[in-house]
Amino acid sequence: MTLWLWLSITTLLLSCSYKEDVETCLLTVTLVYPENTVAPYQGVRVELRSIGRNMIFVDSTNTQGVVRYRVTPGIYEASTTSQFVDSAGTTWWRYNFNGVRSMIVVSPDSLNEASIELKASKKKIVH
Repeated sequence: MTLWLWLSITTLLLSCSYKEDVETCLLTVTLVYPENTVAPYQGVRVELRSIGRNMIFVDSTNTQGVVRYRVTPGIYEASTTSQFVDSAGTTWWRYNFNGVRSMIVVSPDSLNEASIELKASKKKIVH
């Protein structure tokens, strides 16, 4: 009886081990700022949305305007909206940036790089 119980428990434990390897890919998204505005800067929020799977990933850019995500293969959309105040000179300017990049295909056999061409508006700050 004890041998049967031991064999049953051992068989149950061995048959219940489950390991699923989920493949992920590194996706690099670069923000491209319009000429005569500002240089890329750190801390810009970028949202990455998985098309058809209702998953959203959020991260911030580094000092080069680049953000990296580790995601499963699929189709994604990246978007961003940000403000920057340029107070370096005697006149202060507020820049509003926004951009979106759709149909980013992420797969193990591709480069997995995308860029977002930003649109900008500029307003003088009177103080």
